[in-house]
Amino acid sequence: MAMTLYGIRNCDTVKKARAWLDGEGVPFAFHDYKSEGITRARLESWVSQVGWETLLNRAGTTFRNLPEADKVGLDQARAIALMLDQPAMIKRPVLDRGGRILVGFKPELYAEEVQ
Repeated sequence: MAMTLYGIRNCDTVKKARAWLDGEGVPFAFHDYKSEGITRARLESWVSQVGWETLLNRAGTTFRNLPEADKVGLDQARAIALMLDQPAMIKRPVLDRGGRILVGFKPELYAEEVQ
């Protein structure tokens, strides 16, 4: 099964996920959504699988630096618009395993899902 790891190249968690996948000999492609962008269709597919609340990175500086007016009353449409406009607001990494995704990196979950 073809896998793609989505994230931001310089993110420490993405680096850990990439190192883990390499160490386990798991083939994958890497997509840097900060430099390469992300399509609305892909983002909407992810949201339909895990929910926008899981996908939106509220802990990151990009989200924290938003004006308060942009943070209050968030709904799915506004969250998707924010993530499309600033992909750094997407939690990372996102591992796409042929249409099914994992958000974030936990070695034990990767071990269960990619072997």
